[in-house]
Amino acid sequence: MSPRPLPGRRSVLRGSLAASAALALPAAAGPAPAFARSGRPEAKWGVQTGDVTHDSGLVWVRSDRPARMIVETSATESFHRPQRRYGPLLGPGTDFTGTTRLQGLPAGEQIHYRVRLADPDDPRRSGEPVTGTFRTVPARRREGVRFVWSGDLAGQGWGINPDFGGYRIFEAMARTDPDFFLFSGDTVYADGPIPATAALPDGSVWRNITTPEKSKVAETLAEFRGNFRYNLLDEHFRRFNAQVPSIVQWDDHEVRNNWYPGQRIADTDGRYTEKSVDVLAARARRAFSEYFPMSTLRPSDREGRVHRVLRQGPLLDVFVLDMRTYRNANSTGDQTVDPQGILGREQLEWLKRELARSRAVWKVIAADMPLGLIVSDTGEGAQHVEAVAQGDPGAPLGRELQIAELLRFIKRRRITGTVWLTADVHHTSAQHYQPARAAFGDFEPFWEFVSGPLNAGAFPASALDNTFGPERVFVKAPTAANVSPAGGYQFFGEVDIDGGSGELTVRLREQDGTVLYTKRLRPGLVGQ
Repeated sequence: MSPRPLPGRRSVLRGSLAASAALALPAAAGPAPAFARSGRPEAKWGVQTGDVTHDSGLVWVRSDRPARMIVETSATESFHRPQRRYGPLLGPGTDFTGTTRLQGLPAGEQIHYRVRLADPDDPRRSGEPVTGTFRTVPARRREGVRFVWSGDLAGQGWGINPDFGGYRIFEAMARTDPDFFLFSGDTVYADGPIPATAALPDGSVWRNITTPEKSKVAETLAEFRGNFRYNLLDEHFRRFNAQVPSIVQWDDHEVRNNWYPGQRIADTDGRYTEKSVDVLAARARRAFSEYFPMSTLRPSDREGRVHRVLRQGPLLDVFVLDMRTYRNANSTGDQTVDPQGILGREQLEWLKRELARSRAVWKVIAADMPLGLIVSDTGEGAQHVEAVAQGDPGAPLGRELQIAELLRFIKRRRITGTVWLTADVHHTSAQHYQPARAAFGDFEPFWEFVSGPLNAGAFPASALDNTFGPERVFVKAPTAANVSPAGGYQFFGEVDIDGGSGELTVRLREQDGTVLYTKRLRPGLVGQ
């Protein structure tokens, strides 16, 4: 990727962004009481941006009390001649969170912003501003695009450990200077309590920051909100949010492991008093919409959706899938007819239309679950399918039928440049799908890259299903289950698209940024 000027970027990180990191948070910061009136409003949870386009972006903040959100933007970090925008009144209805849309921004430019929270009864009483920065999407191809992706944060009881350095993987991701971060699901583990300590294989002790909301599985709206708030206790995560905009999707652990619509929790599961997964999912969706700035999902929007396409200039479109909300029930996956599948019919048709419309050189399909890796669900006492692949290497069955339909459509419409990115399985790998190796051969070859976890238990590599002919050309995974972050195996991926050649380079990296595997793809080709 050719070098790009980054006006003020690094000095921002050293200077004004430090104000965000310096906002000390208590180890068990809880929701602010609505009646707190002493002092001035504070944004202790930092700021973040999301779904940035060539001329707009969403800015998020959380207050510690009722406040008016005010956002100022500037082309310089000195905030010479800033533009001011008045955002919403933050209150208990949204857990004191709020989002302001910035519009009319210049394309391909560094935007500096600061958020100030003002007392709603006395605007002269405002807290210290919290600053951030982001780049808008370039309008010209030659500027190139770089982004990182991963998923799975604070899973399996491995939370924020100050002795380990907290979520330090976000520092490594920031060093790549990405245009955005694709957060590929399992953004929280609402079903995974965080204990104060956990024993490690070498006899040492892992020590977590804990909060009341993370002491049990999340059932109430307040508990779901507390799960999202927990991750913001980490200074690395807050700094990263203030520097890099996100494109966020969800998967199962935002609600409950391996959930699907209509599911009921067994009476024997004493962790839950609420047995309807649909009720839990509605509460989780509300908290998810409050804690991430998303263009298609707002806290009060019942018709909002997670799936969307984010156009990142002439070189890249990102198609964000929701493989959780519209799926059918987990089963053995051997149906010969399965119109609902893992995407639902409406989302599948949306994806076809958007792929056919796309004129971008590269079309990244952000899937919250892998295609050819076997992910099982044994939670209901049977060997059910949790993702797409069901272990039968023959012709497509179950949810594979829907993916086969999509792959056939991509081939027959001659759509080039599709690359699949995912997380979920807690290891990193690269798979090449080739019809010559497959039981179903009516598609063009493509690549799927897996990364994660960010800070969670690592697990052995998943087995492959040959229906679509995957060949695993690289994998790094532990041989034991639930290896802690202290044991390594924490990963993120980087995608770098060169503005001159249009080549797309994928790098799979470890938590310190070390490159494990590199693959370069040429634009306009198939079968590479």
